[in-house]
Amino acid sequence: MKHSYMKSMVVACLATLSFIGFNATATAATNYKVVKGDSLWKLGKRYSVTIDDIKKLNNRQGDMIYIGETLAIPSKTKVLAAETTEPSTAAPANTAKPEPKPEAKPVEQETPAVSISASEKDLLARLVEAEAKGESYEGKVGVATVVLNRVDSPKFPDTVTGVIKQVVGKAYAFSPVQNGSINKPASEDSKKAVEQALTRKDRLDDSIYFYNPKTATDNWIRSRAVIKTIDHHVFAK
Repeated sequence: MKHSYMKSMVVACLATLSFIGFNATATAATNYKVVKGDSLWKLGKRYSVTIDDIKKLNNRQGDMIYIGETLAIPSKTKVLAAETTEPSTAAPANTAKPEPKPEAKPVEQETPAVSISASEKDLLARLVEAEAKGESYEGKVGVATVVLNRVDSPKFPDTVTGVIKQVVGKAYAFSPVQNGSINKPASEDSKKAVEQALTRKDRLDDSIYFYNPKTATDNWIRSRAVIKTIDHHVFAK
């Protein structure tokens, strides 16, 4: 008899707890004020509940809701962040994909019209550095151009090395070779000037001479036809 009584009490307690828990789940709710654009379907989606859940909790038969009324939203599952009671004035997020920016075209290097070895480029750049140090970039290109014009001319050797190291009479044709200053390394500007001259875009009207009129002592060189003056150098043919 005692065991039957205890058993009945346990069953009654469990039933009571289940009922309380069910009611807690069923009655837990969030109050929400309806704003323009709302619908039961949207609210159910927002709060992860069904339309029927909302209707049952609010004793509704139909699906119509009205702006300004307050609805109880059941919280059977974890709800999303609470909504404000007033419609948001923030601008909607821009979901449009940004237009791809046009790809920048790579800067194309000019293809040299004349091809010489790396060692000859270095030799020519060192001559340009020694002859036109302190001159403008244009002046450096001019010195390199004269050397290349001589290579093309039947009056001079047919290689860059041959032109630069040519001996005229008892001396070298270029003073930096004579005094050894050609052995100093070339600057970046002089190296670029050689590359520019190799494109052969401006041949200075095939000038094959250049000189500094303030220091030149040879009257014959002054008799040559002047093509252009760049900085302290006169270019002639």
